[in-house]
Amino acid sequence: MSEEVQRYGGSGGGVGALSLDLLGQVLDRVREPRDRKACRLVSRAFARAEAAHRRALRALRREPLQRLLRAFPALERLDLSACASLDDASLAAALSGADLAGVRRVCLARANGVGWRGLDALVASCPRLEAVDLSHCVGAGDREAAAVAAAAGLRELSLEKCLGVTDMGLAKVVVGCPKLEKLSLKWCREISDIGIDLLSKKCHELRSLDISYLKVGNESLRSISSLEKLEELATVCCSCIDDDGLELLSKGSNSLLSVDVSRSDHVTTKGLASLVDGHNFLQKLNAADCLHETGQCFLTNLAKLTDTLTVLRLDGLEVSASVLQAIGEGCSNLVEISLSKCNGVIDEGVSSLVARCSHLRAIDLTCCHLLTYNALDSIADNCKMVECLRLESCSSISKKGLEQIASCCPNLKEIDLTDCGVNDAALQHLAKCSELLILKLGLCSSISDKGLAFISSNCGKLIELDLYRCNSVTDDVLAALANGCKKIKMLNLCYCNKITDSGLGHLGSLEELTNLELRCLVRITGIGISSVVIGCKNLIKLDLKRCYSIDDAGLWALARYALNLRQLTISYCQVTGLGLCHLLGSLRCLQDVKMVHLSWVSIEGFEIALRAACGRLKKLKMLSGLKSVLSPELLQMLQACGCRIRWVNKHLVYKD
Repeated sequence: MSEEVQRYGGSGGGVGALSLDLLGQVLDRVREPRDRKACRLVSRAFARAEAAHRRALRALRREPLQRLLRAFPALERLDLSACASLDDASLAAALSGADLAGVRRVCLARANGVGWRGLDALVASCPRLEAVDLSHCVGAGDREAAAVAAAAGLRELSLEKCLGVTDMGLAKVVVGCPKLEKLSLKWCREISDIGIDLLSKKCHELRSLDISYLKVGNESLRSISSLEKLEELATVCCSCIDDDGLELLSKGSNSLLSVDVSRSDHVTTKGLASLVDGHNFLQKLNAADCLHETGQCFLTNLAKLTDTLTVLRLDGLEVSASVLQAIGEGCSNLVEISLSKCNGVIDEGVSSLVARCSHLRAIDLTCCHLLTYNALDSIADNCKMVECLRLESCSSISKKGLEQIASCCPNLKEIDLTDCGVNDAALQHLAKCSELLILKLGLCSSISDKGLAFISSNCGKLIELDLYRCNSVTDDVLAALANGCKKIKMLNLCYCNKITDSGLGHLGSLEELTNLELRCLVRITGIGISSVVIGCKNLIKLDLKRCYSIDDAGLWALARYALNLRQLTISYCQVTGLGLCHLLGSLRCLQDVKMVHLSWVSIEGFEIALRAACGRLKKLKMLSGLKSVLSPELLQMLQACGCRIRWVNKHLVYKD
């Protein structure tokens, strides 16, 4: 053993004789974190190289954070978004004494416990900071924005859903960070036209701006039009913006490459026509769920983008075959088109579109109910390079169309057949797509173990499989998946009520599984859950809602083995306060828990369990009746720690 250690990890020869720089380059080519860890464990030389060469760190717990920051002095990217119970004091303590001079990007998304003091310490410790993500820090306001503004070299900032940020906080940012190139203010509804005007005057380097869901009006678009380098603009659901605002935007700089005006109720084809006319280098246009009909002027101007436009989203639009033909003729370089929930989409329209847009790689035809296999034939004949095909609720397609797709589109990576009524024969054809990564078969009640066996045998690269309400699926399918699709990360088995503990026993071999949905599997117990969590160490999301046979034994298994679990649903499970307390007190990474109608848990049980997890939880869903009986002190403490509670009023109804 000593000779082997010397050979692989010692300094006398083998790996130990190589330089740290060379070993670092080797580690850069090892993509899987698990494989990198294996290298560190087998060789001290690799461990030293990792320490000297590592560029990115994602911390899950605050306790080892200080040690980790000191161990990796070459860090450039730091992700603390999943670091449970992180607050100002723990962040400042972790930063002290660490060499973070090279850190350029920091993610604090959903880190609700971090306020302006923690951000002050962060900015002081990272003098080269270029990007900060504070998205969904709902308690962040102007003081936090002012703290970030001290990073004068900042180029990217996300304040998405920082609900307390106003024009004053934005002013601090734009004055302190004039080099900003990318800024998201999505859902910062206290920001007005005044703040956007100041932003436009101070941040001349801005290339990407998101003002979605703000209550700003046309004056903001007038101000934004002066940004000469702006390439991406999102104004999703800005109800105060209309065609006049888009016309003002069209008269500004001709630099925009991507525009998203989806769900903007007062935008019509007239405004879009003027926008397109003024920005003839547009590559992406999203007008989903804001238009009711197309105008000839819009189609004419759209044709001017024939050399540049690659992405077009027109979800919810009333279209005809002639409109799709016009789009195909005018936008022949499209690589992605979305016609989800568009009325009037028929086979002839799709055929005329794809006949001229042979470069399409992503096609969304969700809820286009009139389509048949003829549309799929046309896609297969003309779009050989298609990678993503969404056909949810296209119930008239058949195995014949899917046979053509499978035969002619070898690069297909994603297909959504939810509620399409496909059967085993269709899956046999689809199994020819060996590059398939994502397969959604929800509500396809005609498929069985036989059809999914074809998928398991030939689609070894599959990472996501949705079998929602596929009632004929049994334990045999899970055995086949465990043998043939070992890379699966996301699996939905909700309402597949023939699944038992025996089937879950096979899932334990899916080591890369991260998301597992088992809602309403009434035959599974804590034994099956134990089998899953013992093998699936990377599990981060688990849904056990209405699994009526899950009791404390299942929670004890989760508490012992599911150490990386972050989201858990246990509503309607037959657990007690003791099991709940042990679970919430043990799982240090758990942040989001849904626990409605836990009938066997007493008020005292809820109190003790929530106190055990206070400081780590970010989201809770509980029965509204508990709001009046839980202690106000506990609720205030949860709120102070950044936990958002969703109170629901649901009757206790048991479902099979």
